[in-house]
Amino acid sequence: QVQLVESGGGLVQAGGSLRLSCAASGRTFSSYVMGWFRQAPGKEREFVAAFSWSRSSPFYADSVKGRFTISGDNAKNTVYLQMNSLKIEDTAVYYCAARAGRLYYSTAKEYDYWGQGTQVTVSS
Repeated sequence: QVQLVESGGGLVQAGGSLRLSCAASGRTFSSYVMGWFRQAPGKEREFVAAFSWSRSSPFYADSVKGRFTISGDNAKNTVYLQMNSLKIEDTAVYYCAARAGRLYYSTAKEYDYWGQGTQVTVSS
């Protein structure tokens, strides 16, 4: 059974940094795409970034490109989202997601497994 557990959320001032972690278990994830999504109150779930151990380059939403970095530690089955230069509009619940295969998708319905989410709040 696939389990994704996020951690690392919290309260940070605008311009600050946070690193989210997603610990994955229940599969060998080398052939999976791991994604981060976020959802702000009253808004739809939004793609942030995707990563695969079997591909050389990750994939980012334009809104976070240059500020966020997704990476993975294969030995720990953990995916990270380093968030720098945080803005108030980055405030949301951040979710880790996984799907089998190598193709990157930016729509939530393409992902099969989800974590419970971790709150990120950016204050002014």
